[in-house]
Amino acid sequence: MKLPKFLLADNSEFPEDLFVVHTEYPRYILNVEEEEVEWLDDLQGDDEETMADEATKVVEAGFKWCDEELAKYDEEEDDAE
Repeated sequence: MKLPKFLLADNSEFPEDLFVVHTEYPRYILNVEEEEVEWLDDLQGDDEETMADEATKVVEAGFKWCDEELAKYDEEEDDAE
């Protein structure tokens, strides 16, 4: 099955939180509200600094994607009114 790179998720046990799931390596779950990341893959690389930079980039991409996705929902709501 082909999955999108990012998925939005929520859970009734955490009603105030919104999650972004990154489905490609390195996979992670980002709690957007708390700005916390749970890594699902072990980050491997030649040096720690490079891996930290890459991790920062993919998490920033998750926040950016979430903002863009939520803006689409807002546009759809505005169009429906």
